[in-house]
Amino acid sequence: MADPLTAEIPNTETVPLDTPDQAGEKGPFRSDPRLLVQTCLLVLAVLTVCYFASDIILPIVLAIVLKLLFQPAMRLLEQLHVPRTLAALLLILTVFSVIVGVGAALSGPATAWGEKLPGGVQRLEERLKFLSQPIGALQKFLHQFDGATVGGGGPTLAETLMKGTQHFASGFFETILILFFLLVSGDTFLRRMVEIVPSFSDKRRVVDLSQQIEENVSAYLVTITLMNGAVGVATGIAMWASGLGDPVLWGTVAFLLNYVPIMGPLVGVGLFLLAGLLTIDPLWQALLPAGLYLGIHIVEGEAITPMLLARRFTLNPVLVIISLIFWFWMWGVPGAVLAVPMLAMAKIICDGVRSLNAVGHFLEG
Repeated sequence: MADPLTAEIPNTETVPLDTPDQAGEKGPFRSDPRLLVQTCLLVLAVLTVCYFASDIILPIVLAIVLKLLFQPAMRLLEQLHVPRTLAALLLILTVFSVIVGVGAALSGPATAWGEKLPGGVQRLEERLKFLSQPIGALQKFLHQFDGATVGGGGPTLAETLMKGTQHFASGFFETILILFFLLVSGDTFLRRMVEIVPSFSDKRRVVDLSQQIEENVSAYLVTITLMNGAVGVATGIAMWASGLGDPVLWGTVAFLLNYVPIMGPLVGVGLFLLAGLLTIDPLWQALLPAGLYLGIHIVEGEAITPMLLARRFTLNPVLVIISLIFWFWMWGVPGAVLAVPMLAMAKIICDGVRSLNAVGHFLEG
């Protein structure tokens, strides 16, 4: 069945995306310097807006990425003749129910582990005596910092956490609201863009770019989510087998951390190492949870996932690291999660616009 978007465009001209410009450009990556300068200025302006208006921009970007993640499910429900409004509502309610259910299931184990932390520093000092001096310095610093915040009239830790929770709840509600209307609107924005663009070749380019972004980013997000789920299941089983307990808690932690490439697994190794040292007596066995988690991540991150995504994404790993650091600085943890999808979108757009092919080639791994 033909795509309704492309079917609406009269077939009066056939211009592929990689057709050379009529101006006589030579070489596969010849670009217009003025367009590159204008693009750089536009990127700087957009990044400035993203920084100062993060409370507004971040929920919108997150909703767009989630819309791409849910798009395959929306198409499936449409094939089953479910109305778009009802389909969007069902998807959002399902995701919200899963989040609430997992949160309720994890509240007990998370509280129990939180109660172990106050007395855990002394246990760590006993087991890692060669680190006693750095740990003591850290304790002294934290004590002085807490005293300074209380004595100086600044916000306490509880107030900071409460403010962060309220900010997260507000951003989450905005994301869900925007996501609902994006799912209901479907291809409305793309149709309006096709109507605005004057020439047929530009209309085809807009449609092709939109389809490439949706197809590739949706495939990336679905693949990553499935692989993260497999990592979570494997980690939960490994933690239960190693004696750490609470497989649901640790499996969920591994699932969430795996959304942040490189930095997430590093945090996970440290977290499982700390948990093992706090609860398991033999030192070699206390190191086992972190070792098992690291092995699972190496198998998934270095073999399975790259093999599944090799045909769609070949991003420069150095630029991936830079993107993670930059967006983590810009938006925190949500920025680190969105860094790779946004970098992939940028590469797809640059590959589809001939004047920006050089940038797309630079982003390629």
